[in-house]
Amino acid sequence: MALSDAAAGRMRALLEQLYGDRADQVLERVAGLARMNEDLSSRGENELWDEHDIFLITYGDQIHGFEKNALDEQREFLIDHHLDDAFSTVHILPFAPYTSDDGFSVVDYRAVNPDVGDWDDVAALSKSFDLMFDLVLNHCSQASEYFQGYIRGEEPYTRFFIEGDPNDERLKLVTRPRSLPLLSPYLTPRGEKHIWTTFSADQVDLNFAEPDVLIEMLDVLLGYVRKGARVIRLDAIAYLWKELGTNCIHLPQTHAAVKIMRLLLDEAAPGTIVLTETNVPHKENVSYFGVEDDGKITGDEAQMVYQFSLAPLLLDAFVTGDATPLVSWLTNLEPCGEGMTYFNFTASHDGVGVRPLEGLVTTERRDALVDAVKARGGHVSTKRNSDGSDSPYELNITYFSAMRDPSDEDSVAAQNQVDRFLASQAVMLALRGIPGVYFHSLVGTPNDAEGVERTGRARSINRRKYERDELERLLMEEGNPQGPVFRAYREMMQLRTKQPAFHPDGEQQVLASPDSGVIAFVRTSLDEQQRIAVLCNATTEPKPVPTELAEATGTDLITGDNVDFKASLPPLRTMWVEIS
Repeated sequence: MALSDAAAGRMRALLEQLYGDRADQVLERVAGLARMNEDLSSRGENELWDEHDIFLITYGDQIHGFEKNALDEQREFLIDHHLDDAFSTVHILPFAPYTSDDGFSVVDYRAVNPDVGDWDDVAALSKSFDLMFDLVLNHCSQASEYFQGYIRGEEPYTRFFIEGDPNDERLKLVTRPRSLPLLSPYLTPRGEKHIWTTFSADQVDLNFAEPDVLIEMLDVLLGYVRKGARVIRLDAIAYLWKELGTNCIHLPQTHAAVKIMRLLLDEAAPGTIVLTETNVPHKENVSYFGVEDDGKITGDEAQMVYQFSLAPLLLDAFVTGDATPLVSWLTNLEPCGEGMTYFNFTASHDGVGVRPLEGLVTTERRDALVDAVKARGGHVSTKRNSDGSDSPYELNITYFSAMRDPSDEDSVAAQNQVDRFLASQAVMLALRGIPGVYFHSLVGTPNDAEGVERTGRARSINRRKYERDELERLLMEEGNPQGPVFRAYREMMQLRTKQPAFHPDGEQQVLASPDSGVIAFVRTSLDEQQRIAVLCNATTEPKPVPTELAEATGTDLITGDNVDFKASLPPLRTMWVEIS
């Protein structure tokens, strides 16, 4: 449909923030995109999500077979193992042709990598699951037609990228997520040019100060919706707009760009959900719901934001046996407004972010967590600070391997690892918001040390790819923890989808912990007919139950056992107790 008058007015104001007196010209082009896509299906906005929503985060070529395309092989695996009863949505990590970073260096935004499959395979998957696509819009591959056009001096591509002077002192102010140079040199017929590259020399930043770039990405965005995406993940969105003399993160123009995308989707494809990926401290993260100058949430940007602080805080709780920082954070976590929710996860294709711990734990405690990850076979990636020093940015380890305590007795180490891991996931699944489960958490994948050695990249530790036959064998292999983890995780998810109290918008009341090793909260359904007490003991010793539940009775939904709240909480367990 064409933009409504009200939407056109809001769109013009946003475009004026980016392009000044060119706003009217750009508005005509945006309105043209809306008209061209007026036949996009509308899902409506009344039921964006409910307790049935659980997302699977996976690569399109996560599972390989011999006769089918990889994505179709994975679809068959999910159906054969009844995971369509657990997952509502599949997040297919970038599946376009790429040159590095396992997909996040896109060559052609409108194509499917042949190693994954084709658009027919994407369509087939969409018949069983809703889909989430990545819009990798901060940067593209140096092999893309965009950048090759720039190298050749072709219009409009000469304006698609940001040239800079490596000696410019203002570059030191730029927030860096990597310990790499911000500018990378490239040879062109016009001589050597230094171009802005936030993440790597192969990932060249796009120049959104050029309207042609915005229009191109909006066209790609709507094309993804046309191809079946119900959720759009805006990758690395925090770094989108560059302005020398600033830190170039979370700039007002970046927020305006997110508002533009949300407004266009609301007009052209209502019910499409925007998820922003901003691996930063919590206050900065939630600003992508849309925030006014006085701090009031407006809800005109993303409908979902990642809970980046959850993964490191939960890991810290199980590593130390002290959940105090996690419980404090949960207690102070403000509920989202209407039409907004959190995306809860503990693992993804990236590592566990360290920056989201800022302000929540001491530097000494953060460093102890870094050391614990190293002791469990993990690695630590760093970022470059403005003073030239490096500091931890993310922890590279599978969440399952992170739950193995080197100090455990050999006789109990393996079982304790499984118990810790499942207890941690049961907490994540029960929190207010929508849970996202990474494929390697689902199947309990251990650290892929061989992958790191083969690629030389720390992130490969958590990006192993499976042959279908190999995976099936591992899941059935006696003595291998992957099978029990997989089956228990699947059962928890299937159980979760049947509990109205786990609706993403249901109330969450954090209980006073009787012990530092206990995590306790109560979820309540929207109609207040179901209450579930979530009780987690993150230690290897029995712990007391919160006094607020002393007179209650209930049944642990996970085990089916009646619960005596006067008894102690068993070690390394999470219970979902339906209160009678």
